[in-house]
Amino acid sequence: MRAWALPQPDEAGDKEARGRVLVIGGSPEMPGAVILAATAALRAGAGKLQIATCRSIAQAVATAVPEARVFAVPETKAGGISASAAVELAGRANDVQAVLVGPGMLDEKATARLMKALLPLIESPVVVLDAGALLCVTENKRCLRGLNHRVVLTPHAGEMAHLLGVEKSEIEDAPQQVAQQAARELRAVIALKGAETHIAAPTGNKSYCNRTGNIGLATSGSGDTLSGIIAGLAARGAAPLQAAAWGVYLHGRAGDRLARKMGRLGFLARELLAEIPRLMSELEGRKKS
Repeated sequence: MRAWALPQPDEAGDKEARGRVLVIGGSPEMPGAVILAATAALRAGAGKLQIATCRSIAQAVATAVPEARVFAVPETKAGGISASAAVELAGRANDVQAVLVGPGMLDEKATARLMKALLPLIESPVVVLDAGALLCVTENKRCLRGLNHRVVLTPHAGEMAHLLGVEKSEIEDAPQQVAQQAARELRAVIALKGAETHIAAPTGNKSYCNRTGNIGLATSGSGDTLSGIIAGLAARGAAPLQAAAWGVYLHGRAGDRLARKMGRLGFLARELLAEIPRLMSELEGRKKS
């Protein structure tokens, strides 16, 4: 990782130079997911943060993340983001360097309709899809074609099995091969999460295996934190494959550090966030020495 340095902002630059990120997600039952993901994007070094979430929880989210500009968008009766927000969201997405969609989105039907309307309108940013947003890929595997390899998907084994229409055991038996196959078929970077996380490029057979992390990371909100880190790194200018590899590595290392401090079980996903800047700084310092 030290030999694959992350993009660094000019010391004379401002928050615009550090990159803009938009996080789309949340629901009345799960506002915390979008809060975790958005905060993680800032911890990864993004300069400006925007959040688009359901109108009924927007004020609470804005209070929880005072660093963000929060947009209240129309929601469905079931608490999902309405597809009628697609044009507005696309306009905001095309004005940032990275957009994350999915954390806390529980209304599956609404999410599928939103993604069907939104994805064709996205022109320029890196797109990270997690959690509920992965459903759009399950329903239409060609939906990512227009994004020209600027996509990162972060499924766990169960989500990958659903996405590919196979048994979960097939994913667990050959995770590296499955990640590579899915990356080629979907034309996206795949971060297949597990005890070992496999990150595969959409072209060729290039992939990475991450062994940092521990069982403590198998906790509520951990995936939201990971997807936010990846989006934040992409906003800084990291290419999708680099953002995914670095994001997975930092997330795992943060879990290992907390396990040493507190024990392997019981640390919280939100406690990972404060470890990320320190870990990045240490790696950068080692590289310079």
